[in-house]
Amino acid sequence: MHQSNFVYDVLVIGGGINGAGIAADAAGRGLNVVLCEKSDLAGGTSAWSTKLIHGGLRYLEFYEFSLVRKALQEREVLTRAAKHIIRPMPFQIPLLTNSRHPLLVRAGLFLYDNLARRRVFKGSRTIKYGNDVLLNASIKKGFEYWDAQVDDSRLVVSNALQAKAKGASILTRTECIALRSDEEGWVATVHNKLTDTQSEIRAKAIVNASGPWVSALLNKLRPEKSANELRLVKGSHIVVPKISEGDTAYMLQHHDGRVVFVIPYEGKYSLIGTTEEDFTGNLDKPEISNDEINYLLSIVNLYFKKAVLKSDVVYTYAGVRPLMEEEGKAASKVSRDYHLEFEMEPYPLLSVYGGKVTTYRVLAETAVNKLGDVFNKLPGAWTKEARLPGGDFDVHEQLFKDLASRYSWLGSDLIRRWQHSYGSLSFDIAGPSTSLDEMGVCFGHNLYQKEVDYLCREEWARSADDILWRRSKLGYFFSKKEINSLDNYIRQSYPAN
Repeated sequence: MHQSNFVYDVLVIGGGINGAGIAADAAGRGLNVVLCEKSDLAGGTSAWSTKLIHGGLRYLEFYEFSLVRKALQEREVLTRAAKHIIRPMPFQIPLLTNSRHPLLVRAGLFLYDNLARRRVFKGSRTIKYGNDVLLNASIKKGFEYWDAQVDDSRLVVSNALQAKAKGASILTRTECIALRSDEEGWVATVHNKLTDTQSEIRAKAIVNASGPWVSALLNKLRPEKSANELRLVKGSHIVVPKISEGDTAYMLQHHDGRVVFVIPYEGKYSLIGTTEEDFTGNLDKPEISNDEINYLLSIVNLYFKKAVLKSDVVYTYAGVRPLMEEEGKAASKVSRDYHLEFEMEPYPLLSVYGGKVTTYRVLAETAVNKLGDVFNKLPGAWTKEARLPGGDFDVHEQLFKDLASRYSWLGSDLIRRWQHSYGSLSFDIAGPSTSLDEMGVCFGHNLYQKEVDYLCREEWARSADDILWRRSKLGYFFSKKEINSLDNYIRQSYPAN
């Protein structure tokens, strides 16, 4: 086993959105940070969200005004910081006879519009439906409000890139398997799954940001002290051929009080979700159930004229949300706010419970502020005004023009995909190339060797899945043969080291 005498300030365990956000914030304040993730970045819950940056309109029903206000504030901050992967989108709420009373919805939207200052997002409005070609004839009116769609896994990678730029070390496929303390601080034993080797990492403080594994990991690493009890709630989604028009999303109300979103997705599809049910299975492989698929299809077919069948489902996914246990509450009513548990004995250990994609930045800021009790004269918070890597441009149209003027031979489809995935980092991918021939092998669907090399060299990709599902969403279009070809190239070109 390799041992190192170097002592990091902070070891972050977990490469989801909270772990990556904390690593970036801490590194930006001058701390020596190392992050370890047992699989790929965004390999768990962070990649299986509803892909929204939103205040959480329905949380107002549970009087979580503070959470909604915080999320609405962050909606503005994040949209400015990462406009390449976050885009505002109109959401319509069509009303059925068994929906919430229109006055109640209107009151909720009034609060949603006014709980935080809006600079980017439009206010809500009442809408009327005529002979709508999409919705059932019984639907005559509704409301429209605005939230944002996000590429959730790229948001995680962007934070990891920001952490790296600030000096942090990012170790993927590296699992923390043991923890002890000595006279100098924490000593974590980690297992590199690529090389099948073990090593030790020394750190003054540890942040456990392992998402749904947070309690299980604490109980494993520190069996002498029981962790907080988590409420694990599974949320599942289905993807079908696009059933709505343009960029409009829908929030559908079910008679059980829950809501389901129908969101334009990857140009050709609609993303439908989510469900909410307690989960007790394998955290590494949560799967949607037939009952969940039927549940989602039933509510969609209640609102839309054209029936969506189970045979129309082209993809499904499920993620597990780690929520703080609240006795007697249904899964849909448990708070989505986060909780930070800070211990000082024998050395600083901060555990992150819960949280939402939308509030990851303020969670990270709060977590690093707590570490200020450990590290003297820690600089103040900085991420609120910062741009994430790739987001340092002002106008989408101008970025497109700049890319097209330099790389017109890429074609508009590829340029737009790069623009909305990498933003200004697109220039780092193509570099000085002047033709498609210089982009190398095409693995299919405009995925060229230079892009693959960039993702493996700069963004920790080590498999076809890393690239096709977490660095992009090209997995929807690739055949098994194309996937195998890509995997073979990555294994040969980027062996474990």
